Amino acid sequence: MARYTGSVCRLCRREGMKLFLKGDKCYSSKCPFEKRPYAPGQHGRDRMKMTHYAKQLRSKQAMKRTYGIFEKQFRKYFDKAMRAKGVTGTVLVQLVESRLDNTVYRLGFALSRSHARQLVTHGHVLVNGRRVNIPSYLLRPGDTIKLGEKVRSNTDVKEAIETASSRNAFPWLDVNYDEFEGTFVRLPEREEVDLTIDVQDIVELYSK
Repeated sequence: MARYTGSVCRLCRREGMKLFLKGDKCYSSKCPFEKRPYAPGQHGRDRMKMTHYAKQLRSKQAMKRTYGIFEKQFRKYFDKAMRAKGVTGTVLVQLVESRLDNTVYRLGFALSRSHARQLVTHGHVLVNGRRVNIPSYLLRPGDTIKLGEKVRSNTDVKEAIETASSRNAFPWLDVNYDEFEGTFVRLPEREEVDLTIDVQDIVELYSK
């Protein structure tokens, strides 16, 4: 299946929530979701009663779309979370948050997760001093992430850092913008991750 190349704002409208797929624009009044907070299409304004299954499905789709993950890989994350010790939903969140592309975005080196994915695949990101071009690479506590020298002067990267430096840092990450470097200090706690998605719905859906 090819990666989705349509308007990402339609995805937010379809899920009925902001997925923050366009970076800083999502925080502004220019966000299309602010103007049209209903599903796209001819019947988008119609109010339909949502079943429990539909709610579970929408939660799964929203989380996949937020992190840019396809079904096959997302199911692997869930199976891994099921086998791990701890609360399945929390472990699932920790797995997707440990992805390299997501961490590059969380550190503030990219405008969005798709931008972060592009930086990684183009070989502009180093993990512990070694170049890694796999967006789904799972980081471990203590790993250091650094931007390559060639991309540091990029306009989008500069804009991302400028925007991120004015916001509160994520407690499980440590970042040094002067050195274009960050550290994945530890796994995040569920309450620390800004997800409005009900992860328990996903656990129930896959557990059937």
